[in-house]
Amino acid sequence: MSEVLTPEDIRELSPLYDAVVLALKQVYDPEIPVNIYDLGLIYELNINKAHEVYIKMTFTAPNCPMADEVMAEVRQSVELTPGVKSCEIELVFEPAWNQSLLSDEARVALGMDPEL
Repeated sequence: MSEVLTPEDIRELSPLYDAVVLALKQVYDPEIPVNIYDLGLIYELNINKAHEVYIKMTFTAPNCPMADEVMAEVRQSVELTPGVKSCEIELVFEPAWNQSLLSDEARVALGMDPEL
């Protein structure tokens, strides 16, 4: 994914990017009632001109027993997004996930102060 996109490319891909984010927001952590995007589990999301999606993601804990199932659900949800040709997922644990990665929406859903 080292392809350099022009401003026109970005403008063209912006609706697809938004659709992929929406697809990711349909995937929930099996132990926490918040979607993986708002949990901050998606570290990187790139889409190239060929509409191939690259995702770098993590889990709240390296030993997540549902990791394979969640990754399969991510891949399926993204690949079912109209316009997406394929989805590659890289699972990483550096940097380690922490609560500072939660979105304000996730903080509210979990009963936390969104200002922290």
